Amino acid sequence: MYDVIIVGARVAGSATALLLARKGVKVLVVERATFPSDTLSTHNIQLPGVARLKRWGLLDRIIAAGTPAARHVIFDAGPVVLEGHFPSFEGIDALYSPRRTVLDKILVDAARQAGAEVRENFMVEDLVQEAGRVGGIRGREKGGAALTETADLVVGADGKQSLVARTVGAAAYHQKPALSLAFYTYWDGVPIQGGEMYGRERRFIGAWPTNDGLVMTYVAWPIAEYHGFRADVESAFLSTLDLAGDLGQRARNGRRVGPIRGTIDLPNYFRTPYGPGWALVGDAGLVMDPVTGQGIGDAFRDAELLAEAIEAGLGGRQPLDAALAGYQERRDRAALPMYEFTTALASFGPPKPEERILMAALRGKPAEISRFLGVLTGAVPMQEYFTPRNLGKIIGVRGMARMMLGKMRPARPKLPRPVEVAAR
Repeated sequence: MYDVIIVGARVAGSATALLLARKGVKVLVVERATFPSDTLSTHNIQLPGVARLKRWGLLDRIIAAGTPAARHVIFDAGPVVLEGHFPSFEGIDALYSPRRTVLDKILVDAARQAGAEVRENFMVEDLVQEAGRVGGIRGREKGGAALTETADLVVGADGKQSLVARTVGAAAYHQKPALSLAFYTYWDGVPIQGGEMYGRERRFIGAWPTNDGLVMTYVAWPIAEYHGFRADVESAFLSTLDLAGDLGQRARNGRRVGPIRGTIDLPNYFRTPYGPGWALVGDAGLVMDPVTGQGIGDAFRDAELLAEAIEAGLGGRQPLDAALAGYQERRDRAALPMYEFTTALASFGPPKPEERILMAALRGKPAEISRFLGVLTGAVPMQEYFTPRNLGKIIGVRGMARMMLGKMRPARPKLPRPVEVAAR
């Protein structure tokens, strides 16, 4: 009998296990893969996620694995090119983009070292349920005999296609359809200083340094154009890089390492993240388009929030369901502004007039460029940045007048109330 069983041992699952085990919780983590192993990923760990790795004592391991820091950033939105540095956030001023073969192994090893039991190569086939409450899992190691393990709480950290979420019927809300396709690959011999982001008509491009001296390049197209992309993936990929200054030429002068990988399975939703005997974390509970690269950092944040709630509930400081309701409220409040921004960006609409005004006003202002880059990485709260008062300081009286005349006053997104879950 365990206190908590976690299904899935990648970033959300291993981080949750690590934090719970350090709190003295008896944890079992099961994962169908073995580590190190790769998976589709944004690679980016934004500033708040890097700060969490530092607090957890793992950032030095990421750096020691040869993961380069990206402090300098080019943000090229077309008419205006912003160049600057990330702001400092809890002593962190760099974004890191590790290969998942590196990051996931470090997290799994750290969870084991903290005292969590981790079983790789394990297939979960079903959940144990009794009287409407989840009480464990049924499964087997590949090639082994079926077995049952029980726990006070089962956490689904098993991704977008979560067996846990599907089995308990976790409700989705704030749903939006898939908006983009996302593909990436690696290059050797491509010079880069920090990160590069480019917004073009119906295209987004990113380039970031990663392990082994490689550069990861990412391209996004509207999902409606997938058939055109699929017709000649390599040509479509390279022609998209050609839109990003001299990035296409730098890539051609280097050497592509490995295949071009990607997906169109990019839904956008929140799921109700708890119920009788179960909880969800990471992509199992919240997923958004990868265009803003928030996935890994969101998983770390939600792992921390969930671990705090579980400790409070199992430790008797408050009823477990009440603690998990608080987890949902805190997660949603933290995630929704970036979720709305990300899904709007991934819709590939033309730049709004107010966006053009803001970008033009930022040019030549290093401190304000740094703050703006902080917004993109989640270090500067979006709901505080996009206020009339703050924008007025940046763009001045005339710029604000132009916004107001065009009825472009920024609106704060409405935050949802926690969704109540009826006992099953």
